[in-house]
Amino acid sequence: MKHMQLPLSMEERMQLKAGDLLLLTGTIYTARDAAHKRLNDLLDQGKPLPLPLQDQVIYYVGPTPAPPGHIYGSAGPTTSMRMDAYAPRLYDLGLAATIGKGYRTQPVTDACIRNHSLYLVAIGGAGALLGKCVKKVEPVAFEDLGAEAITKLEVEDFPVTVAIDAQGNNVYRK
Repeated sequence: MKHMQLPLSMEERMQLKAGDLLLLTGTIYTARDAAHKRLNDLLDQGKPLPLPLQDQVIYYVGPTPAPPGHIYGSAGPTTSMRMDAYAPRLYDLGLAATIGKGYRTQPVTDACIRNHSLYLVAIGGAGALLGKCVKKVEPVAFEDLGAEAITKLEVEDFPVTVAIDAQGNNVYRK
């Protein structure tokens, strides 16, 4: 298990290998399909994005409402491939990593190689555990999207596995 402080520099990303187990501490942004479409539309219009991308991490999370006395609800990963039409463009703009579950298409692997970026996976079915790693939540954009809005999470010891490393090694391929 490697403890990593976010944001992740290119040098740190280059040292990680597919299969490495990480505990992330720092800022993670959330965004899913609808938010990715809006980000892409803003880019097409030449408008600024509502979040920084350089060296940052985006988590494809399907959050549930926070139960009484908790900061965040269950925070399980959603299927990453749904964002594959948009992800390479965000990687090309400096995104360090994405977190989700499941395999990715070749254009995402190519973007990871081209940008020395990562694809990380969180454990599906462990959303309650992952939610306990969230220490602070701040709305960022597209609040009308509800659970698909972009939020800024401060996490501590958030467990992930490197699925695609910066050299394109992939735990889903042998």
